[in-house]
Amino acid sequence: MNETMRPHLAQPHGSVNLPVSRRTMLVAGGLSFCGMSLPELTGGAMAAPSSSTGKAKTTILIWLSGGASHIDTWDMKPEAPAAIRGPFKSIETSAPGIRLCEHLPLLSKRAHRLAIVRSLGHHRRGTGDHHAGYYYNLTGHRPDPSFPQLLNARKPRPDDWPAIGTVVGYKSPPHPYLPQSITLPMKPGAPEYTRPGQFAARLGVEHDPLYVLGDVDDPMHFAAPAIELAGDVSIDRLLSRRALLKNLNQSEQSFERFANVGTLRKFQKKAFSLLGSSQAKAAFDLSGEPDSVIERYGRTHNGMSMLMARRLTEAGVPFISVFWKGNKKLAEAKNCKSGGGWDTHGNNFICLKDVLLPELDQSFTALLDDLGDRGLLDQTLLMVNSEMGRKPKIGDPRSGGAKGQGRDHWTHSMSVLFAGGGIRGGQAYGTSDRHAAYPADLPVAPEDIAKTVYYSMGITDLKAVDNSGRPYNLMAEGRALAKLF
Repeated sequence: MNETMRPHLAQPHGSVNLPVSRRTMLVAGGLSFCGMSLPELTGGAMAAPSSSTGKAKTTILIWLSGGASHIDTWDMKPEAPAAIRGPFKSIETSAPGIRLCEHLPLLSKRAHRLAIVRSLGHHRRGTGDHHAGYYYNLTGHRPDPSFPQLLNARKPRPDDWPAIGTVVGYKSPPHPYLPQSITLPMKPGAPEYTRPGQFAARLGVEHDPLYVLGDVDDPMHFAAPAIELAGDVSIDRLLSRRALLKNLNQSEQSFERFANVGTLRKFQKKAFSLLGSSQAKAAFDLSGEPDSVIERYGRTHNGMSMLMARRLTEAGVPFISVFWKGNKKLAEAKNCKSGGGWDTHGNNFICLKDVLLPELDQSFTALLDDLGDRGLLDQTLLMVNSEMGRKPKIGDPRSGGAKGQGRDHWTHSMSVLFAGGGIRGGQAYGTSDRHAAYPADLPVAPEDIAKTVYYSMGITDLKAVDNSGRPYNLMAEGRALAKLF
């Protein structure tokens, strides 16, 4: 983890701007394993978990990093001109009246479990770039003026609004041995950690997700940097190196912003023991999964991440994010110009047909079926989202225009998929216009999607308290799409 960048990203709102080392982050992250938060340890105020009235106990977010093309997948326009609709055909599904892309055959047979929101747009609040798209869709809060000023140079800030997943974790009962929010198989951004919206921000660093990293060349292996110290210390070595505790305690400056250093140290031992507990290690170990299950998900880092999400759901983690990680080697072999991600400026149709859709179709439907077979789907909200859609007109000037067969960014219209968590399947909510360019009926904004997640999770109390004891509302705007349930 970058020593100089990471502290800047995760300073709690209202705190002093002091350096926080990688080792301090280990301790802070470890404390969330204990079911404790730093405000509780240091005497600060913290909102109590809200009463749960919804069906879902866990939310799994599948994030199609780069901006998925809605018009080529789940909001197709077969009557539009060829320069808009592209070469893909739509096919009938298991849900009457709902058609999906021909390259999603497995998902089409399970459309009776899906609710597709087809009228989501940024309503001129976005900037058309990835950073604003991440922030708006991951937090439910419109981007502030710094986003259009800085575009993709706009880094995460300590007073940003928190990610939906961190709010769910903040408002859920503490997990006995795992973090409240877990993200895999990558740290979004280039360089890593630079996409705004994925952090707890003003809620405090102790509510940040645990990042569990997947390996493209070894999909069965996952590493948690907060546990493994960015790979230089394994869990077993960590537990055996008592000298590390001494080093941690010598870094007094790193702990200056905590009100009670003695109390923090008191919980270090508990953090270390829980990090090495058999339950925690078992949750991240895929080696015991049958070969048939592995093959059903697909031996890819995204497929194994979705299998990991199922395991973490069984373990009771409140929020799990799977950020799609592109396989550059596969993309190059298939002449896909997006690096294996969903930012399909060039060769959009090759990327979707030969790389992206087959892997998504296999892994996501495996997760859907697996949760259903285990009786977990009704209590697990599945959400497939992205930072933006793609431009209806084919041809991006940056990739050769019409000859490049790409689609540019498009924030005015996009789609979100829901399943489980009390959602009524086999329905589409809202419509886009004839070119999938703008919402035409029942317009939805990202704040409505955020409120829908909270509704499903039974989170009705969205009050929080800052470091100075002042209350504030985590999500004042938006309304839950209650008709989906």
